[in-house]
Amino acid sequence: MSRPAKALIDLEALRHNCRLANDLSPQSQTMAVIKADAYGHGAVPVAHALRDLVPTFGVTCIEEALELRESGIKNPVHLLEGVFSASEISIAAYQNFSLSVVSQEQKTALLKASPAKPVRVWVFVDTGMHRLGIQPNELVQSYNELASCGHVAEDIVVATHFACADERGNDFTSEQLKRFNQGLGHGIPSTTSFSFANSAAVLGWPETRATWNRPGIMLYGSSPFATPHPDADQLRPVMTFKSGVMALRDIRLGETVGYGATWKAERSSRIATVAIGYGDGYPLHAPSGTPVLINGQRCPLVGRVSMDMITVDVTDLPSVALGDEVILWGKGLSVNEVAACAGTISYELLTRMPKRTRREYINT
Repeated sequence: MSRPAKALIDLEALRHNCRLANDLSPQSQTMAVIKADAYGHGAVPVAHALRDLVPTFGVTCIEEALELRESGIKNPVHLLEGVFSASEISIAAYQNFSLSVVSQEQKTALLKASPAKPVRVWVFVDTGMHRLGIQPNELVQSYNELASCGHVAEDIVVATHFACADERGNDFTSEQLKRFNQGLGHGIPSTTSFSFANSAAVLGWPETRATWNRPGIMLYGSSPFATPHPDADQLRPVMTFKSGVMALRDIRLGETVGYGATWKAERSSRIATVAIGYGDGYPLHAPSGTPVLINGQRCPLVGRVSMDMITVDVTDLPSVALGDEVILWGKGLSVNEVAACAGTISYELLTRMPKRTRREYINT
């Protein structure tokens, strides 16, 4: 019998979330963002599950894109950070990868390149996030330079990325959209394709749904919002992170549990040791009181998270037994709640899932 720690990946929940993204914006095309190993869910099986629902996939870099090609994925793939060397441009053209242009240096490298066939390009504009993108006042000239280049495909997409779309009360998303439109001026063809919306914008900012949407975290069933939202509430968790009870012991009032003896029993207590730890992807900084589910009942984490184990107070769950299932997040316990307890976000918990944790796929 193998160690019980695993991530159960429900591919029908994944498809449900993707269909929701499609249905919210039927006039748009969807780029399913599967970077960082599909947010820890496994890029190859996720791509195979979604390949008939979306026209293209978004990844960070050429290494991630090549992994999809090697697995038999034929859909176009987009490199969200563009290329890191001129040699990658020819590979992208050959493999049908489209490229982001996120700086003047990338634009210059592309103009100087000589790929065997035209490359599809997305020009990203910095409207206020100040990570990547050309300046709004550089857009028209940059667009025209690329459009007149013989090895750039005709349908150039112009895009930006929102900094605060997950905050519905923050006006900065509207400000970014305003800056983008000001940068267009009168030099961009009216038939140009645009892309603005990430998951938060797809769900919460209908005015940003354009030619292309780029949902990421919502595909995996995690809401980008800190508060309930009617559309986000329809998402289904794709990953259920689970393990099992490997030991039970009774401790007396005043005894301590775990490294540093940071948790002290305030009553006679029953403690379950669970085969999961930060070496499996559970957050090191989850404090005592962070909930887990044992046999469907919420129980609090007690003491520090170890590399391979956690300890849980099951005093109020007298029926617990060795081998009982423990859910760390997923169905019945939101990864967002666990992330908030640990002082982080669901994106980090999902993407840091290590190789040691088995992925098991259902509803394939």
